Amino acid sequence: MKSYPHRYSASASGRADGEVTLASPSLPPIVSAPPPEFDGPVGLWSPETLLTAAVANCILLTFRAVARAAHFEWLTLECSTEGVLDRIDGVTQFASFATVARLGLPAGASEEKARKLLEKAERDCLVTNSLRGTRTMQIEVMHARAAQRA
Repeated sequence: MKSYPHRYSASASGRADGEVTLASPSLPPIVSAPPPEFDGPVGLWSPETLLTAAVANCILLTFRAVARAAHFEWLTLECSTEGVLDRIDGVTQFASFATVARLGLPAGASEEKARKLLEKAERDCLVTNSLRGTRTMQIEVMHARAAQRA
């Protein structure tokens, strides 16, 4: 890992109406628009969905690093996050982020250790640590045999 501080660059460009193009050096552009809740079209990423996806993505990538450092073997992780946008003291902001983490483990792996590592990943996630909204995480662990039956 490179030493801190890290810097990230992104831009948004658009016209008075319509889609917005998000860009960052060396990355493919993303088309964005307001979400349907703000009269935007269905089917495009919005700042709200991008932020919510960043929470899920950060927890998964942080777990990957935490598990690697702990020499913990795992198979799959799916993080689904729901962000709740609300008006709080007259300000529109995300009030909460609820994540469900579904972790697939190989047979014989410690469920207790898996849960502790997932909790550490959620605590250490730099995206969620940068947000005001409350955070919760529900953990579901499946071992390889149970995952094969499902």
